[in-house]
Formats: sequence, C-alpha cells, structure tokens
Amino acid sequence: MPRIPTAQANLTPETEKLMEAMINNMGFPANSFLTMSHWPELAVAFANLARTVNFTESELPTSTKRLVGHIVSRASGCQYCSAHTGFQATRSGGVEEEKIEAAFEYETSPLFTDAERAALRVAQAAAAVPNSVSDEDFTELKKYYTDRQIVEIVGQISVFGFLNRWNDTMATELEATPIKFAKEHLADSGWEIGKHTL
Repeated sequence: MPRIPTAQANLTPETEKLMEAMINNMGFPANSFLTMSHWPELAVAFANLARTVNFTESELPTSTKRLVGHIVSRASGCQYCSAHTGFQATRSGGVEEEKIEAAFEYETSPLFTDAERAALRVAQAAAAVPNSVSDEDFTELKKYYTDRQIVEIVGQISVFGFLNRWNDTMATELEATPIKFAKEHLADSGWEIGKHTL
C-alpha cells in the first residue's frame, strides 16, 4: 500500500508538462513521479536528470542502457522498478522479451554479448550493499566501452539506484501496464508485486 498518495491534483505547470512527456513515452503516468510532485522542485530536478541519462544523445546502445537499468532494479529487489525497466526495455529500448526473461542468465546465455555481460556484471555488483564493483570489473568494462560510455553506464545505474530506494521506501503503487508485463515476463524468475499494490 502506498505510504504517500500520488499528487496528481497538485501538479504545477512545469510538472504537468513533464508528465505529458512521460505519458507520451511510457503510455501512462508514473506514480513515482506523481509522488515526487508533492515537492515539485524534486520532481523537476529528477525528471531532468532522468531525461539526460535516458534520452539525450548517447554513445551507448539504448538496449544496453535499458538492460543495465533492469539488472540494477532486479538486483536491488525493487519490484516496482523491475516491472518498469522490463516493460520499457521492450517498449522503447529494442530489447527482446526473451532477453528480459533471461536477464539473470546473462553470464551464460547466448542472448548476451561479452560487452553486455561486462556492463551487467557492474550493474549487478553496484546494486549490492555494500557496493561490490571491483577493479577487475572495470578492467573488463574498459575492454568494450570508452570512458564516456562507462560514465553513461554508471549514470544509468545511479538513476535507478535513486528510483529503487524511492519506490521501495514509498511503497509506490505499480500501474496496470507494468504489472501486466511483469506477470507475463518476470514472474517465472521470482518477481512478485509485493508492497506495490493498494
């Protein structure tokens, strides 16, 4: 059950505009953003950071970004973000559903490239508490990615690090579209809605 209600009625003109862009991208309003809108300055600041990390010109394949976000969320245990990242990876990230379903088989599955494995290894280790990313992980990452691309990978990890903590702490209610996706594609690997329901 959500610990703070969504603030849809309290949207400012700036947050309303951001919400319209979010609906165009995702197909529905994200309850996490609506909850952040209780503090409009936070909602705007976070939306700008997330937009920069996810939608500005990138040297990293969109599919890699979406996979990194998904692994961070699943490894962190945030059921809200896991459903969102899986759905978005297939909706706008160019990731096949079977790849999302096999996300934690990335070390051995032929669906993943060596470059993706290196990025996902760092994403999974970064989600651990305490963070367990090693120098060896970075040595492997540098075989496949430039410094700029690595900064983009860590940016993606960090944005979802924030969202994972936000949504788990707030017990944000999960919307119908990502619920449906998660039930169809993530439940077999242990996904459950948990506290993210009314």
